[in-house]
Amino acid sequence: MSAVTEVQNNTTEALAALVDGGEDALVTLVVGETRVAAHRAVLAAASPVFKAMFAHDMLEASCGQVSIDDVEGPVLRLLVAYMYTLQAPQLPDTAPQLLSAADKYGLSALKSACERQLISQLAVETAAATAIRAVRHSCPDATRAAVAFIKDHPQVMATRGWADAVLEYPQEVIQVSSMLGEPPAEASSPTATGGGSTPNSDRQPHSGHSRTLAAAAPPTYARHTPPPDDAAVSRFRSLSDSERGRRLIEAAKEGAVEEVRALLVAGADVGARDGCGLTALHWAALNGHAAVVQLLLLLSAAFDPNARDQWGQTPLHFAAQNGHAEAAAVLLQVGADRGVRTDWGSTPLDLARQYNQQQLVEMLTEC
Repeated sequence: MSAVTEVQNNTTEALAALVDGGEDALVTLVVGETRVAAHRAVLAAASPVFKAMFAHDMLEASCGQVSIDDVEGPVLRLLVAYMYTLQAPQLPDTAPQLLSAADKYGLSALKSACERQLISQLAVETAAATAIRAVRHSCPDATRAAVAFIKDHPQVMATRGWADAVLEYPQEVIQVSSMLGEPPAEASSPTATGGGSTPNSDRQPHSGHSRTLAAAAPPTYARHTPPPDDAAVSRFRSLSDSERGRRLIEAAKEGAVEEVRALLVAGADVGARDGCGLTALHWAALNGHAAVVQLLLLLSAAFDPNARDQWGQTPLHFAAQNGHAEAAAVLLQVGADRGVRTDWGSTPLDLARQYNQQQLVEMLTEC
């Protein structure tokens, strides 16, 4: 029996049980100024969350009123209507909010319908928000579709939606960025390369590193910083490309988060290099400015976590050598190559061992 059929049967039984149910059969759902009256039996039959709530006689439910958080009034009405009819509304504008509510209240069929609607609505301006929502609510189909769309439309990473996602959900953006760096499945199979390991096999994030990476979790500074100052962005836009690139490198070297962000919004080239071939990302990793590393990687449509200087060193080499665990965690989570070697043959792990950076050794060896 399918989940939908089971819910339909339960709902039919619940409706039958309402005959002569009395006033106690009703409960009022409240969000802001919106109040929706519904039958307890119908809500419990459709949603395991409501079922548990009424079964445990929670204080609010026992008083005949339940406050609903994180759901807007119009979305609540659609949610209740679905639990009575089991018909998903075809309202594109509310699909994102309705998906979140369906996930919260365990309405899997409605969640799947909203997921399909989000996939059908993918566009340059909405792809970032769709990808983040899909990751947050465990929607594999929408996640794959959004990531594939962003790969085909890299301009998504230059949109306001991407910038907003970096601000509000940095951890989820890191996950999406990691998926963006993954090669097609056929490229990583032994048959695709004639057997043996593939050249990029070391570049993919290892699930076994989750504990170490979590211990050195990237900063969530972006949640606490205001948008870049419009006057500063305008001033930086008036500069030449080379001067913006030079200032970006200097700001990254100093860990000036707000200046880095304003320069990126103004169009500074994240790939600009100084006289030694170091990019802003190299300098941020060298000095342990993890927040800047995060900005450079996530707020640029042309990020390269494996950029090499004139000696073949990548930002991960610098982070490993100097023991900057947070910066290394950001780099690893977006797919930095832990197996890349300098011109003299050293991997990031070799440098971490050479300079006795034990936490980095653990991060780079755990599998």
